[in-house]
Amino acid sequence: MQVFQTKSKVIITCNKRLSPYLQDEVTALGYEIVRAFPTGVELNITLTECIKLNLNLRCASQILYCINSFKANTPEELYTALVAMEWEELIDFAGYFSVTSNVDNPTITTPLFANLKVKDAIVDRFREKKNIRPNSGSDANKTVVHLYWKDDEADVFLDTSGETLAKHGYRKIPGKAPMLEALAASTIMATQWDQKSPFINPMCGSGTLAIEAALLATNRRPGLYRMNYGFMHILGYDEEVFFAERRILKDQVIKNADVQIIATDISEDAVDVTRRNAKTAGVDTLITFEVCDFEETPVPEGGKGVVVFNPEYGERLGVHSKLELTYKRIGDFMKKNCKGYFGYIFTGNPDLAKKIGLKADKKIEFYNGKLDCRMLEYELYDGTRRPEDERPKAKLD
Repeated sequence: MQVFQTKSKVIITCNKRLSPYLQDEVTALGYEIVRAFPTGVELNITLTECIKLNLNLRCASQILYCINSFKANTPEELYTALVAMEWEELIDFAGYFSVTSNVDNPTITTPLFANLKVKDAIVDRFREKKNIRPNSGSDANKTVVHLYWKDDEADVFLDTSGETLAKHGYRKIPGKAPMLEALAASTIMATQWDQKSPFINPMCGSGTLAIEAALLATNRRPGLYRMNYGFMHILGYDEEVFFAERRILKDQVIKNADVQIIATDISEDAVDVTRRNAKTAGVDTLITFEVCDFEETPVPEGGKGVVVFNPEYGERLGVHSKLELTYKRIGDFMKKNCKGYFGYIFTGNPDLAKKIGLKADKKIEFYNGKLDCRMLEYELYDGTRRPEDERPKAKLD
């Protein structure tokens, strides 16, 4: 199995509602998308090409390279097809592998049983061919085999990512209720920000939004912060390909980016966590940190930037009076202090959103975990809207 040089079906997964931003990333890297769906895209590329994608993508979760497709109605049929595969050409017998799956088959009541069938087939194949077996378990830091089994259609993949790509590797201190890095990057991509004008992030928490903004503005890719991927543990891997791609990442960093990024929080601990995470990411010198109430956040004059809030939104049902006041204050702050900017509020509570006191121009759909969320966009103009400008805006007077 010369998988590194053989084209095959490749599925790049992402969290639900991030697919449009993943598609933009993939096409910008020069790849042709065969199929797009709500939780990812399909390509037809080699495993070597997966290396570049793993290092570059901000919105992805896993990159799966298909090594076999077959019909299987029962666990026994699944096992028979799997044990016939040349696993000894893919996995080092002295190595370690884990199994993940996405199963929708009437004979399977738990994915763990399907995982066990895959593991047993690989182990039995090694015993037959090599009279030895690799170690296996749940850790995703070595070779990862993924099974997709729906009805009688089974696809077997090598997970070239291993640990999820949705975590970008710089956030050593998570802070309170942090936003996943892939989600943060996607929300920024969904804004009107040009990566040159000011990016203001009051109530910054652990700083994920501000840091991801700095990474985008300087063209720093997630591969700069990670040295272990699933593809590294597949037989035939050439580490020089990885290091060559990594050198490209370093060379394309914009070292003297002229951009203002401001992160503030009323919590001194939160600002300290943001500063430390930003330092790990190498962008701490690009961000102005300040401990203050969000209403005191400095907003550069001249407009044309963005101000992005990710406030607490409490429980889906039941509105807290304290949060109601916070959302009203956020609306007042944007009206008074952010003229000329685009304002954004990411929330999972539509009742609290009503307290902002502005009519959103857009409501962009996201999920935060399993919670249905919206990022509300407000164009904060000053004075009278021009007749030729047809889009409604939030007038500030």
